[in-house]
Amino acid sequence: MKKNDVILQTVTNVVAFMIILFSLQVFFSGHYHPGGGFIGGLMTSGAIVLLLLAYDIKTVASIIPIDYKILIGIGLFFAVGTGAGSLFFNVPFLTHAFNHFDLPLLGETSLHTAVLFDTGVYLVVIGVTMTIIQTIGESE
Repeated sequence: MKKNDVILQTVTNVVAFMIILFSLQVFFSGHYHPGGGFIGGLMTSGAIVLLLLAYDIKTVASIIPIDYKILIGIGLFFAVGTGAGSLFFNVPFLTHAFNHFDLPLLGETSLHTAVLFDTGVYLVVIGVTMTIIQTIGESE
């Protein structure tokens, strides 16, 4: 851990949290407004890169103990599984379904299978970008 970057580390802790919260908001609003899994994943990766700049790779790995290659596989499972799920109902590939539900605390909410597909894209984007960035960072 770098010891003389107290201001950078303190600001990074707050800003990374804000970036991740905003990326989740962009992710969930992506069905009706610009955004979705791709840009949400890029923003989350940007927050993790900011942590890597403020701290070293070992510190960030202890804070976020995730193997990003496994995250890619989980994301692909979600994305392909959502698309293939439509074939079980004899509809074209990637046909999504939705319905309106009355959820406690949230009220009337529409739930879409597209959210599962976007979750897969979100996880794949984080996994791929962080694998590339950590591979480049480890070689230096």
